[in-house]
Amino acid sequence: MFKVAVIGSSGLLGRAIVGELAQQRDWQFVQTAFSRSSPQSVRLDIRDAQAVTQFVDRECPDAIVIAAAERRPDVCEHDPALARALNVDAVRAIASAAQRHGAWVLSISTDYVFDGKQPPYRHDSAPSPLNAYGWSKLDGERALAESTDLGCVLRLPLLFGPITDWRESAVTSLVPAIAASARTAPEAKAAVMDAWAIRYPTYTPDVSVVVRQLLERHARGESVCGTVQWSGDEPMTKHEIARRLASALQIDAQLTPQHTPADATPRPHDCHLDSARLEALGIGRRTPFDTAIQEVLAQFPWRG
Repeated sequence: MFKVAVIGSSGLLGRAIVGELAQQRDWQFVQTAFSRSSPQSVRLDIRDAQAVTQFVDRECPDAIVIAAAERRPDVCEHDPALARALNVDAVRAIASAAQRHGAWVLSISTDYVFDGKQPPYRHDSAPSPLNAYGWSKLDGERALAESTDLGCVLRLPLLFGPITDWRESAVTSLVPAIAASARTAPEAKAAVMDAWAIRYPTYTPDVSVVVRQLLERHARGESVCGTVQWSGDEPMTKHEIARRLASALQIDAQLTPQHTPADATPRPHDCHLDSARLEALGIGRRTPFDTAIQEVLAQFPWRG
């Protein structure tokens, strides 16, 4: 029976992947988590290389999906050691253990490996990160390539999907400010939203389909290795995302666009990822943003 290990199953993307894999009747999967472990998951600190090796040796999976990471740019900027431990050293440990068992490894990376000056970016475009997060993920890509010849990097942009907390995604984290800006709210004040950086919000259930399709190819002996990319195809600034969220929530929000970079941590202007390599393989699914955000809000309604 084909066996998959999902590392970081409790996060925004990890939960979506587990949900997709649970529908595969002839597959077996094991999931790990650390800070939010559950009875369904194995508690694993991926910063502990010995524990990682023991886990892989014990479970002997056919494939490993690494969905665990430090993905907050501001945190990476202020704690580069933590970023390296989770985004580089852990990938190396997992890939090295997998190599000994002949397991295929899929590691999640980011559009922030690019500087955002010359989009769209192909899978073989030269990376040039602007911040510590981007550098840590790029070094993680290199660690994977150095540690196994059965590795695949999947670069993704801004993610959103079913949540357990508004702050889980940079998309849904805008909701409290949107609600506070409502004209009907007490002491309402306009919310200033970035209208400079262009993002491509990508739905985690769509990404989980991409992951499942890549796993299917490996299961039948057609492993995809190297670098692939997947992205939503609707360009939006944070201001546009907020506007569409307000519409979905039926909030008469006061939103003020800011047309210059506002974040303390440098962020790229437009890192649009070209998804052509996966599309050529017939891999992928895209749910329109407005449809997807309605699904998210239906599962986690605003009760402000």
